[in-house]
Amino acid sequence: MQNLKNIGVGFLVSFIGSIPLGYLNVVGFQVYEKSGLSPTVLYLLGVIIIEFFVIYFTLIFAKRLAANKKLTKYIEGFSIVFMFVLAYVFYSSANAKSDFSTTYNYAPFFLGIVLSCLNFIQIPFWTGWNLWLLNGQYIEVSGGRKYVYVLGTIAGTFCGMLTLILALHYFASNIDFLSKYLMQLIIPLVFLCLGIFKSFQFFRKYFA
Repeated sequence: MQNLKNIGVGFLVSFIGSIPLGYLNVVGFQVYEKSGLSPTVLYLLGVIIIEFFVIYFTLIFAKRLAANKKLTKYIEGFSIVFMFVLAYVFYSSANAKSDFSTTYNYAPFFLGIVLSCLNFIQIPFWTGWNLWLLNGQYIEVSGGRKYVYVLGTIAGTFCGMLTLILALHYFASNIDFLSKYLMQLIIPLVFLCLGIFKSFQFFRKYFA
């Protein structure tokens, strides 16, 4: 019963956490548009392999990582800069009629690994969630149960990302406005707004 609870909690948190539009989802959408379902699945497998280790180690060291305010500050600051870089990269690649997913000469599986390694914001995300779940006794991670929880989380990430990618494809295929402006304007603006919002939060948190 506890193993099922670990899987369910991990799946739910990860599924919901993977739905917001992030660059891993956007690149996955581009892979799907360009190559279809099978390469997209390989790309997602690359993403969740890295996430497996991130979740496992943040689970083990959650309290120590949460107490390291300096590391958290650097990661948050880097993620803000990365948001603005992504806004520029997606805008420039879309308006140059190129595909961000082809700017790396990797197979989809290795593309997922590389980009997931660059997703530093998942460290404070999973540190915070794991600490909250442990303190609230929503999960129990003694012995092999920690692996059951982590497997639940990566299953949730896989399903959540695939759901969003397919939803983006459906709406982009059936709504002319999205088909024309999704990559050219909407997604770059989303990352620009996220960068501005995160910057405001960052300065309020550390300098107010």
